[in-house]
Amino acid sequence: MPIKTYKPTSPGRRNGSVLDYSGLTKKKPERSLLEPIKKTGGRNNRGRITSRRRGGGHKRRYRVIDFKRRKDGVPAVVKAIEYDPNRSANIALLQYADGAKTYVICPQGLTVGLTVNSGKDAEPLPGNAMDLADIPLGLHIHNVELKVGRGGQLCRSAGNAAQLTAREGEHAVILLPSGELRRVHIRCRATIGRIGNSDHQNVKLGKAGRKRHMGRRPEVRGTAMNPIDHPMGGGEGRTAGGRHPCSPTAVLAKGGRTRRRNHPTNKFILRRRKKRGR
Repeated sequence: MPIKTYKPTSPGRRNGSVLDYSGLTKKKPERSLLEPIKKTGGRNNRGRITSRRRGGGHKRRYRVIDFKRRKDGVPAVVKAIEYDPNRSANIALLQYADGAKTYVICPQGLTVGLTVNSGKDAEPLPGNAMDLADIPLGLHIHNVELKVGRGGQLCRSAGNAAQLTAREGEHAVILLPSGELRRVHIRCRATIGRIGNSDHQNVKLGKAGRKRHMGRRPEVRGTAMNPIDHPMGGGEGRTAGGRHPCSPTAVLAKGGRTRRRNHPTNKFILRRRKKRGR
């Protein structure tokens, strides 16, 4: 999906860009697949802020996405390609032969009128879903399950894809976009292809108002706060903070490992993801 720029009628417009949504075929979502979203403003059930810098934003409704793709043997026709405000990728509206309708994440190459399938007898084409045991080695996949029947959890954002590299007994080895090599059970399901809308990462917001429209509030540096508000606050003039970069609760930042040493799924990670800046 190409990026569009406008005549610079203001500083925000000059520095901003938007996606060209001419490739979408339907503007209004399917009503039967909508659910309400309750906003929290980053608060928990006690009203305490647990996730900072959240609040406001445009009202949204959730599009129910079929991450499991367990309707085997029933072909589905792509009826529309739509915008989803809750994710970076576009979504495709499928209508099965029995009349049921579902949303799926739209991969590259999937257009209106094409037919997709799921199950062991499906061909390895973009949009088809099958077990890792049935996918040819070397193909790009997305919407990968971590537990059998739970639904896809890996590689669901715009432009993302994993690669099926090997099969060892009851496990398949996949290469994730982060560089991590991970073993997944061969009965876990994935969808063929790379997710579309890869230009999403190149969009420039241009002004703070667009960020507020997305539900994100301003960020304040810890060094600009008072000592009571942040461990890095206070001092005379502009200081370096006086300690290692950390959060308001003194959790260290800048690359420290946060994964537990005895995490039960550590045995499935063959190679850790690459660190930033390397």
